[in-house]
Amino acid sequence: MLSRIGVDVYVNVNYELYAPAMNALESHLHYPLGNALPAPGGSIEVAPGILWVRMVLPFALDHINLWLLRDCMEGENGPVEGWSVVDCCIHRDEAKVQWEQIFSNELQGLPILRVICTHMHPDHIGLAHWLCERWKVDLWISAADYQVARFACMGANGFGGERSAAYFAAHGMNDEGSVEQVRARTNYFPNLVSSIPDSYHRLMDGTLLDIGGRSWRCISGYGHAPEHIALYCDDLQVLIGGDMMLPRISTNVSVYEQEPEADALKLFLDSIDKFKPLPVDTLTLPAHGKPFTGLHVRIEQLHAHHRDRLAEVMQACAAGPQSARDVVPVLFTRALDLHQMTFAMGEAVAHLHMLWFQKKLRRSLGADGVYRFSLPA
Repeated sequence: MLSRIGVDVYVNVNYELYAPAMNALESHLHYPLGNALPAPGGSIEVAPGILWVRMVLPFALDHINLWLLRDCMEGENGPVEGWSVVDCCIHRDEAKVQWEQIFSNELQGLPILRVICTHMHPDHIGLAHWLCERWKVDLWISAADYQVARFACMGANGFGGERSAAYFAAHGMNDEGSVEQVRARTNYFPNLVSSIPDSYHRLMDGTLLDIGGRSWRCISGYGHAPEHIALYCDDLQVLIGGDMMLPRISTNVSVYEQEPEADALKLFLDSIDKFKPLPVDTLTLPAHGKPFTGLHVRIEQLHAHHRDRLAEVMQACAAGPQSARDVVPVLFTRALDLHQMTFAMGEAVAHLHMLWFQKKLRRSLGADGVYRFSLPA
């Protein structure tokens, strides 16, 4: 659902507010590379044929991890050696400069053969069009994320505007200043993603990609993006987890106006359980943070984190009817600017909705046009 349309800046809400508590859990994970990080415009080999690239983002969540996979694809005149790119960074000149350095110094003189995007958020797909044009190659992505990204690039939804303002007002963020600011905020997505390739190769759950002679299985995930695709290679026991499996923070899980009655949090928690059958010592390559092992532990940590937040929401609703705006300070204990508040609102609705769909809460629409949630009568 397009409810996750914003750039992964929205993870900043989690990064800034959840990070201190979540960081305490890091001791239960293992980071095989220690504190090593790729230099700007450089790379680190994390597994045979897999290079880790780290690019700067101009947000509180200040980086994204990108991956280069050694590959071989059939060309017009026979097999062609090269690399597949997984994720791209946002559309900005600084990222293009870093990519040019990588092309010159890290690819062993070989070309890019295809561009794979785990999902449609701008830090993952922002430079896909540029990369595909630069190397005359194709984009590989899920159908849902491709179509949503195309729609978003048209400016049809910029994570703001009249419909967003009305949606937030219906969930209690109805003070005049906030409504006007959200109404005025348009073209959010197109500012970070200049364009989307005109065609694509569809990735689906269970799709097997031959990348450099190794089989990579696509694992779909929901609740964070329309149809997020993680990639797992059994030969290497490596998972490219994208935003579905981060080591330090819980990725943003929100409900917004494009799918206003979604149960996004249940979708997310069900999705991460799809990683449980993977080996205990799987090396997980996240979109943010450092490569880690301890996948099964991390899955349980994320379940526990959201279980605690749900319990806090239930406690608040037991004291009286609560709108999503009322619940925001229950989930996030520090002051938020408007940008952070919109993402926090989406998360608050997601937690309330999960309890509502479980029939632990009931929802009512007040005479003031605001939805509130309370214990069943």
